[in-house]
Amino acid sequence: MRHGPESTGPEPGPAGTFEASFAIADSIPGWLTRDQARVLDEAARTVPPAGTIVEIGSHRGRSAVVLARALGDDGRLVAVDPFPVDWRYGDDGTEAAFRANVDAAGAAERVDLRVATSREVRTSWEGPVEGVYVDGKHDVWSLRDDLRWAAHVRPGGWVLVHDAFSSLGVTLGLLSVLPLSRHLRYVERTGSLARLEVARPTLRDRVRPARELPWFVRNLVVKVLLRLHLTRIAGWLGHHDAADPY
Repeated sequence: MRHGPESTGPEPGPAGTFEASFAIADSIPGWLTRDQARVLDEAARTVPPAGTIVEIGSHRGRSAVVLARALGDDGRLVAVDPFPVDWRYGDDGTEAAFRANVDAAGAAERVDLRVATSREVRTSWEGPVEGVYVDGKHDVWSLRDDLRWAAHVRPGGWVLVHDAFSSLGVTLGLLSVLPLSRHLRYVERTGSLARLEVARPTLRDRVRPARELPWFVRNLVVKVLLRLHLTRIAGWLGHHDAADPY
């Protein structure tokens, strides 16, 4: 459920409808709900012709398929992921799976895959981007560094952050940046997907993330319950998934 201003979203773009895109993406393993995928789809459809968006953390391509298929024919998604095999969910075949899934979705021509870290790509980046989707490493320092991509986003553009207020590192990273930021304002969240806008925040914008802290505490409790295999009690809190809240 989305928390924030209502939006009807843009009309379907030239790449196909959201329903068609999500039907493809939903067959790809990953952690992106239908409602979150719709937010990604709507954001990508606002990108002008030949515009560029950046995805940090691509895994097997679940979110990349949604983003790339929503772009116009001349749009570009720069997908950034080093595909580490020592990651909890990584293995030797993850990069190949990403490429195969994007190709099967008919989106390969719009995807520019960079097998590198976010910082490696960002420090040599030139030119503006229309938006950034952040789903990289979930520690404080990586999240803060990934948010530096906002300096390349045009005023009024978007930055979407996954696992906001559900991951300790991501939450602490956001809370250490947003209250003092001069160019990022918190808008809303859809589940754990936070939407930020590249704009000067008001005082209300700066304190708005604090309203999400009760939901964050609930998610931490759910994680503890899952580790203790107390799934029934987690269900009492509204969590009915074997995976951590997202």
